[in-house]
Amino acid sequence: MKTRFRILLPVLALACVVGSYWSTPRAAERIRLATLAPTGSSYHKSLLAMREAWRKASNGQVDLIVFADGKLGGEADTVSLMGINSVQAAMLTAVGLSEIEKAVAGLQSIPMGFRDFDEVDYVGERLQPMLEERLDKKGFVVLFWSDAGWVRFFSRRPGLFPDDLRRQKLFNWAGNPEELQIYRSAGFTAVPLETADILPSLQTGLIDATPAPPVFALAGQIDTRAPHMLEINWAPLVGACVIRKATWERIPAALRGELLKAAQEAGREIKANGRKESDEAVAAMVKRGLKVTKLTPEAEAEWRRVAEEVYPRIRGTIVPADIFDQARKLIAERRAAKAAQP
Repeated sequence: MKTRFRILLPVLALACVVGSYWSTPRAAERIRLATLAPTGSSYHKSLLAMREAWRKASNGQVDLIVFADGKLGGEADTVSLMGINSVQAAMLTAVGLSEIEKAVAGLQSIPMGFRDFDEVDYVGERLQPMLEERLDKKGFVVLFWSDAGWVRFFSRRPGLFPDDLRRQKLFNWAGNPEELQIYRSAGFTAVPLETADILPSLQTGLIDATPAPPVFALAGQIDTRAPHMLEINWAPLVGACVIRKATWERIPAALRGELLKAAQEAGREIKANGRKESDEAVAAMVKRGLKVTKLTPEAEAEWRRVAEEVYPRIRGTIVPADIFDQARKLIAERRAAKAAQP
């Protein structure tokens, strides 16, 4: 009995310390989280559910404040705000995450590189642990990884082949000069803008087309100004929710596991909903006038040729060479394994 008591004593002491820490009146740890996700979307709702789970687990001492709709600026702006601790966390796409660690671009910025979500998951599961280590060294902790389905092309005029889009002015994320030059080198008229500027720019004619996942196109009413969608799996919109390491480590270690569990549950919901709602979003936009152009084998081959021609320019600039090679190797590995199945 005495031996058992000696074993239990440190555990009880730790529980008392943690319980005392969160029951003692103190200022709440306020964590500002920024996201481009639209208010009321399933992504936003999952983040709000995570907020409530964190509040409950910490007895109200961790107060997660979610700023949706890009209210705090674009992704590059958000990363800058995290750098000065004005924002402590963010749900970012690979574009924003690349502002912190360029290797993350290997999960997204290989156009036509992934054929299906199975390949996206296969590569992600193998690269994400290494990417988390790199982000940790840059001062950020990954709370969860997720994605929002495939990026498609929405345009004011119908387009099937690359030349059809070359004749239209195409949105490109601001702050990414390498990608801008790659688009232009492939013959596209790319216009650098922030995400919030897409709809106004379509209205004024500053741009005629934009890549976007259907869920975001629906929420942002992009289809009302760009009523044609090319059904192409151009790239998965992959992202992650990250928090400043300094902020995370102010939370007692005994509580972090429970908060991380709630965050990862939110990530699973966002991924599942993002993939499911992509088709639902297209159906909803079709009802209000969207015209979907199906990709023919000839058009797919032409788009793949255009994409693969710029791979040498992507490798080593947008995507670090080692990550680009690993991603391509893993994709080939997965395809070979599937081909070998009876």
